[in-house]
Amino acid sequence: MSMQTMPHAVQSSTLADVLERVLDKGIVIAGDIKVKLVDIELLSIQIRLVICSVDKAREMGMDWWVNNPVFTSQPQRERAVLEDELERLRVRLDKVEAATVC
Repeated sequence: MSMQTMPHAVQSSTLADVLERVLDKGIVIAGDIKVKLVDIELLSIQIRLVICSVDKAREMGMDWWVNNPVFTSQPQRERAVLEDELERLRVRLDKVEAATVC
C-alpha cells in the first residue's frame, strides 16, 4: 500500500490584507434590540453599521459628510460673510438713527 498525502491549501492573510478587503468590498452589521415588559415594548434600538471606504460609500449613494458643516470648512467662511453683513447693517442703522435725530 502506498501512502498518499492530501494537499492542503494554506493561505494566510495579514491584518492589512483583511482591512483592505473590508474597505474595498464593505461590511454591514445590523441588529435590533427590544426590551419588553409584559408585552409592552419599553425600548427599541436598531443598529446599522456600515464599514467601507469613502469611494465605496459614494458608490452606494452615501455622502452625508459632504454637506455636513462639521466636516467642511464652509461654516467658517459663512461666519465671516455673516459678520461682514452684520457690520454693514450696523453702519446703516447708525446712519438711519443719526438722520432721524436731526
